[in-house]
Amino acid sequence: MTRRLISTGSPFETSYGYSRAVIDGDLVFVSGTTGYDYATMTMPDDVAEQARNVFATLASVLAEAGSSLEQVVRAQYFVTDRRYCEPVLSVCGEVFGAIRPAAGIYVVAGLLKPEMKVEIEVTARLR
Repeated sequence: MTRRLISTGSPFETSYGYSRAVIDGDLVFVSGTTGYDYATMTMPDDVAEQARNVFATLASVLAEAGSSLEQVVRAQYFVTDRRYCEPVLSVCGEVFGAIRPAAGIYVVAGLLKPEMKVEIEVTARLR
């Protein structure tokens, strides 16, 4: 299989020079994804809602790649405040409770834009 790029159509992808996901071999590498609703380019203030938007985007991207959330083997969660760990991890538990990928959560000084409170990147296998 050749390398294939997947885009969500976000203006960030072309202006910042990255792909939402890259398929290489039997793996799908999904870039760090924040809580934007890409249809409206809006971001909820609530960190749990941002995490839900992230997972909606991840599910869509993985489906386009021929994979799914059930095929995620690695997840990395980045939050901008320790207080966000519990709400984000609760959403992760809703999504990944039975899947249980290898994962880590990291508290970082900040993300690209101040309204971004959580960013998630995953690696999944193709079906």
